[in-house]
Amino acid sequence: MTRFLSESLQAPEPFFRGALQKLEAASGHPNADIRVSTEVMQATQTKLRQLGLDPKDTTAEELYHALQERIKADDARLTKKLRTLAATHVSAEGQVVDGMVHALSALPESRRAFALKSSSLKSLIKQQPPKKAMKQLGYRSLSSFLKHESPASILAAARLVENSAWQKRFIDQYKKLKPSDFEDRKITILQPDSKKWRELAASVVDEKRHNLIGLRELGALLFLPLPHDAPAGTVTASLSLALHELNEIRASGTYLKMCQVRPDFGKLVQTVAADQPRLNAQLLDTSVPWSLLHRYYARLKQVGAELSEPHLQLEDIAWHPIEKTLSQIEPSLDFWHDSAHLGLVQGRRPVSLNIVDAALNSCNHLPFERRLLDYFQHSLWHEVLLRYLQPEAVEQTVLSELQPQLAEEAVLA
Repeated sequence: MTRFLSESLQAPEPFFRGALQKLEAASGHPNADIRVSTEVMQATQTKLRQLGLDPKDTTAEELYHALQERIKADDARLTKKLRTLAATHVSAEGQVVDGMVHALSALPESRRAFALKSSSLKSLIKQQPPKKAMKQLGYRSLSSFLKHESPASILAAARLVENSAWQKRFIDQYKKLKPSDFEDRKITILQPDSKKWRELAASVVDEKRHNLIGLRELGALLFLPLPHDAPAGTVTASLSLALHELNEIRASGTYLKMCQVRPDFGKLVQTVAADQPRLNAQLLDTSVPWSLLHRYYARLKQVGAELSEPHLQLEDIAWHPIEKTLSQIEPSLDFWHDSAHLGLVQGRRPVSLNIVDAALNSCNHLPFERRLLDYFQHSLWHEVLLRYLQPEAVEQTVLSELQPQLAEEAVLA
């Protein structure tokens, strides 16, 4: 069973086998790798049957092409649903991105995050004006720029057009931020659509091959317009990546909320903005992304007493599977439920059943030989790690890494 995981993850041996043995020993030998492998193989066979394929004689290439046909059909249905939502609730033009923004805003699940205040961001922008972004969007003065664009939109534009030196200078300002510069509020979903923004979007989407900008420290997600002739799979890929980013925004907000008492709070904000925070997990003998522990608590559906009030509430811990949220918007996408970590192994390179991989393969016209599987491998590895985590060890890790003084209080108690 370790071989299945090794081949699925394309992990180097014998290092991977040794790492699993350490996890088994540290957590009391629960055989988690065997259970995960068995579950994945059985669930993958079920998905093949749902596609009308015989698990006994279906090749990896046959599965890949079947998934491509499925994602194209699902993408067409999702696009139609989003255009209908846009025409009904936004404007008669029925633009698909309008439908995405409306659909995300209407979802019943938690959409709040601990994020930088607009007033604090505006102060940072005044200290470090994004002159290239201002010129790109047709503004002659910073005061006019700030008057007609939201601070989050301004920072998004700056992330797109300012050079690395400006980016570094701006992020350096985060070191001075304090918890009082943040607030618990609804996640902001933006869709600037002025003529200048559309011109900027046309070049960015064509060059970077995506239309999303996630600003995790701001609790904001910005959509750029999609081209009318976008290839099949583009809408599903865009909406899936948006849902992924919303999960990351919530996780980042929770991390910062937990870290309010840290003297190096500003540096932690820099970490959130640049990448994602990682914690040293003694049980796993390595550092893990905070988003994994955030997902762990969401699955556990409880938070230990030392981490709860006034530091964290259960409602702060929300992690919503992408494929399930997609099917809330368009029910026909329920085929993809619980498939994020599923894949078929034949040879050394598996075929991913992760909807994000499938959509990206489709919209980028990737042949079987060049297929993507990054999101599948990421999800499978995290699924393995989640099985080895234990509540007491996780809580101690969070206490010691995020709030050292709380860990000391817990030991004294």
